[in-house]
Formats: sequence, C-alpha cells, structure tokens
Amino acid sequence: MTTADQATPQASQSPFDFSPQPTLDAEFLKQLEFIPGFKELLMLRQVHALEHATVWVLSETQTPPTSPRISQSAVDNELLGGMSTDSGFYLYGNVSTTQLQRAVKTALHRITSGEWELAVHPRCGTNVSVGMLLTAGLALGIHLILPRGPIEQLIGLGFAASTAAQLAPDLGQLAQRYVTTAIPFNLAVENISQTRDIWGRQAHFVRIRWQNS
Repeated sequence: MTTADQATPQASQSPFDFSPQPTLDAEFLKQLEFIPGFKELLMLRQVHALEHATVWVLSETQTPPTSPRISQSAVDNELLGGMSTDSGFYLYGNVSTTQLQRAVKTALHRITSGEWELAVHPRCGTNVSVGMLLTAGLALGIHLILPRGPIEQLIGLGFAASTAAQLAPDLGQLAQRYVTTAIPFNLAVENISQTRDIWGRQAHFVRIRWQNS
C-alpha cells in the first residue's frame, strides 16, 4: 500500500542484494499449493510490487517539466496512492483509465526487466507498520529496564519514539524488499476499471491474474 510523502527512486542503485529468479514463485507454488491461501499470498506480494512500480511510473509521467529532479529520477507524486489485494490493486489519484493502462504495462515491463528498485516505495504502509512495531518493542524494553518513576519512564518513551523514527525507514524498506513484495514475474493484467473501494472511495482497480513464467 502506498500513502503520502515525497521521495525519489535510485535507479542506479538497486536495493536488492540478489537477482530475483523468474520461476521461483511458480516452483514454490507447485511444491506447496496444498497449503490454503499460499497462492494468494504469493500473488499479494507480486501485486504489491506492481502497485509500487505503477505509482513510480505515473509519478514520472505526471511530474511537471519545471519540477526539480534528483539523480535524473522523477519526484514521487504524493497525490497518487494504492492498495494491494490478492486479485489486483486499487489506484487512487487523478489518473485516466488510458493513462493507467499505459503506466501498468510500462511498470510491469520495467520491473520484470531488471529495475527491481521499483518494487520498493517510501510511502508504503509497511514502513508505518514497522515503525509502530519498533516503537512498541523499544518502549516495552525501556519500560522494563528503567526505574518506574514517571520522569524516567517519560524520557524512556521519548527515546524509544525518536530511535524508532530513525530506524523505521531503513527497516521498512528491508521488509518490503524481502517480505511484503516480490518481482511480479507471474502476473498478467486482466482489466482496469473505475470503481469504489471497500470504504466507498473512488479509485481504479487493476485486476490481475496469475500465469506461470
């Protein structure tokens, strides 16, 4: 899922420390397809990566020519966002269906052709979840270690929050790379339609189907 902030993908420095294998998820599915929900989990990770890549591509195409660029990469468009499911993803923002169709096609081609960094996005909800877990863990640990006085506990809570805020972005990106996303080698776009999400918000829905690579 992608929410709001601003950042830039570094295309020259891939965040992945390995080269993803196109057939890996398909092989896993053959061996473990008896596990309920396993295929849906694999699809969700790949859809999540495609959602991020699509937001990056749309941000590139919608960045005004006068906008500053960092490392020749497009500035992230904070007005765009997404939410992934195991059957596709919702895309929020001022985008036409035609624009989105082109962007999804481009994103799928680029990310499966070696631009692995498109799978990671700084506005992903994974970063928020990691930050919350880290803050809670540090706060609990400090609570148990420090004296029970209110001043000591308040100082400890502030330390936990500031430390978590510093560590969360990097740990969140690691979680995205290795846990919550996977390169979408097994995805094909079925259709794109305008709809409303489960909260009634207007969005496009990019429906995805699984295919063996």
